[in-house]
Amino acid sequence: MGVDWKGIVGTVAPTLAAALGGPLAGAATKAISQAVLGKDDGGKPDIVAALATGDTSVLVKLKEAENAFAMKMEELGIDLEKIAAADRDSARKREATVGDNMPRILAVMIITAFISMIFAVLLGLSHVEGALAGTLIGYLSAKAEQVVTYYFGSSAGSSKKNDMMQDLLNKGGK
Repeated sequence: MGVDWKGIVGTVAPTLAAALGGPLAGAATKAISQAVLGKDDGGKPDIVAALATGDTSVLVKLKEAENAFAMKMEELGIDLEKIAAADRDSARKREATVGDNMPRILAVMIITAFISMIFAVLLGLSHVEGALAGTLIGYLSAKAEQVVTYYFGSSAGSSKKNDMMQDLLNKGGK
């Protein structure tokens, strides 16, 4: 089974992950490559390999790249939340137009798998240990969050509040 590198990016650097799915994919990939590989032109296999190591210093660099990317987009007047909202809206319109039940079926499966895995681990029914259990729960958690965001939207205001609080904490610690 391959590493879900976009899932990892989505968890650590959601702004970069959102940009990967749109017209800014090239800039986001370049920022990720620079962060995890130290070069602008790293390919997908190299990025996947770097993220698969689970090295915390790589994840810290990815988070730093996320912050720099968000600041750069703000300087350029690019509203990533508006782009992400338009993407979600087009998916919802497609679902309404086509009348396809597959997104709902997948959503139920993902949420059920997430809840089942949590219960299995908490009740000791899972024979999966350590890092693998954490990876599975993290992956399912990220997918469950995507389902909830798709159906109920996200709170950009909450995200901005968290960013402002982090900025205040960072300034207070210096």
